[in-house]
Amino acid sequence: MRPICAMLLAALGWAAATAEAMAQDYPSRPITVVVPFPAGGPSDTLVRILGEQMRGTLGQPIVIENVAGASGSIGVGRVARAAPDGYTLILGSWVTHVVNGVVYALKYDVVNDFEPISLIATNPLLIVAKKAMPAEKLSELVTWLKANPDKATQGTTGAGSALHVAGVFFQKETGARLPFVAYRGGALAMQDLVSGQIDMMIDVAANSLPQVQAGSIKAYAVTDKRRLAAAPTIPTVDEAGLPGLYVSIWFALWAPKGTPKDMVAKLNAAVAGALADGTVRQRLADLGQEIAPREQQTPEALGAYHKAEIDRWWPIIKAANIKAE
Repeated sequence: MRPICAMLLAALGWAAATAEAMAQDYPSRPITVVVPFPAGGPSDTLVRILGEQMRGTLGQPIVIENVAGASGSIGVGRVARAAPDGYTLILGSWVTHVVNGVVYALKYDVVNDFEPISLIATNPLLIVAKKAMPAEKLSELVTWLKANPDKATQGTTGAGSALHVAGVFFQKETGARLPFVAYRGGALAMQDLVSGQIDMMIDVAANSLPQVQAGSIKAYAVTDKRRLAAAPTIPTVDEAGLPGLYVSIWFALWAPKGTPKDMVAKLNAAVAGALADGTVRQRLADLGQEIAPREQQTPEALGAYHKAEIDRWWPIIKAANIKAE
């Protein structure tokens, strides 16, 4: 038995030494970040901006791979099954790592199958309406909607989407009642809002701001505690009379469960370095992205934030019986 024990201890020591050497040499080849949505969207643009800067810190290219489908769950599932070697990461979000955990029957666990790396940015939504909407303030909009139940329409990007969940939350908090109109994408919904085919949306800032700035639609409030740097004249929901109506599509980076802590630490440092860069910060601000404060960029902070978001949103989504179509 003693020789077997000695051999086992030697094998364990060799494995530990090998793992330590791998962590020290990491990364030695390109790192793939899976973006679970099509190229050209907000998440894709964000990670490409970030990846350019991370390359300088890590000394290896960041390869972006778009794996779209099922509201991001196909790409996320792929990374959940990937080897925990630090070379395959997922750009997750409020949709993929909170909403999808309720609206889809997933084959992975949105919490336990991933190692948090860093919260990157938050993207508050804008409460917007067609230009002909009679209300000029958010309080007036709510009063008008409640006085005209089921007469107005609210655009979304489908059941279980961020715009849909935000719309459900808005109606729950205000008591307004208006039917949803689902579109295949935010751009299509915005076209109908501009033309007056639908009445309102709670939309991502990157999609709405150009139309707000052009005077094609009305903006009532930002669904956050702070005003958007890219649109400082738009009040927050607190200022506009609906305190606490916070909805934000946030983005974060995760690795598969079991990825060594040394690798996670190197990745976290690369993300933090990129987010501290002035050019990166300006480019993200131009997209309506609010960069997370440094203390919220740690793996531990992301884990806590993720849990808090699940605790907040899952009961709301379940109560509304929202299911993916």
